[in-house]
Amino acid sequence: MNWNNNTQQPWGPAPEKPSGAASGLPAWTRKRVVVPAAVGLFVAGAVAGSAGGGSTENVDSATPTPLATVTVTASPKAGAPAGAEPPAPKGTTRPADDEDDAKVSVPDFVGMGLQSAQDAAQAKGFYTLTSHDSAGRDRMQLLDRNWKVCSQSVAAGKSVATTTELDFGAVKTEESCPAKDKKPPKVVGDRMPDLAGKSVNTAREALDSGTSLTVKDAAEDRMVLLESNWKVCTQVPAAGAQLHGRPVEITAVKFEESCP
Repeated sequence: MNWNNNTQQPWGPAPEKPSGAASGLPAWTRKRVVVPAAVGLFVAGAVAGSAGGGSTENVDSATPTPLATVTVTASPKAGAPAGAEPPAPKGTTRPADDEDDAKVSVPDFVGMGLQSAQDAAQAKGFYTLTSHDSAGRDRMQLLDRNWKVCSQSVAAGKSVATTTELDFGAVKTEESCPAKDKKPPKVVGDRMPDLAGKSVNTAREALDSGTSLTVKDAAEDRMVLLESNWKVCTQVPAAGAQLHGRPVEITAVKFEESCP
């Protein structure tokens, strides 16, 4: 039996304070304390983060400083005339202004094949070349190597500019050159030209396009197809007669044939 009036402390850990309802405070009071405290911590963290981020420079978002652009225009050298051409690069030469007007002695092309004559003319610098039928039949020179030169528009030995046109009169290689180029017939003063011995195609070309022309074979009853190969034997109206829009009739045979 203990006669000491002091209260003896119990042995072991102190008893825990009651929670919840046992703490003595209502639940709604504890919630009001916790929520404002959480909000305060969040705001404090945001402010600290903003302050820390402001001290770090963001290189990618930095706005570059614009650079000034200066345009330099080359000025002509003092004393250079206005409109003067720039000097030519080293190792090059400017063509002479009168190069196309250089005069060249024209060779003799008569007797040469038409193709060979054209090649020789081009070798001399002549490139404006034409040709015609010396026989007056108005045939086209389709294969130049099948024709030979009978005449030339510029006499051999004459010096002319290389821009001059050279016209060659030619016949087929198996034909003989005429003494001079034969001219196709023409209607003068509405008078009928002399068509005898002329090719049918040149006779047709001599007449007005509105003139009626009838062509018959003088030897047989053949069709006249390639008119440049046929020559006129007879004609109505006669040479020198007034045409006055009258129809024309001619008979013809092939050039290697004789008129009946």
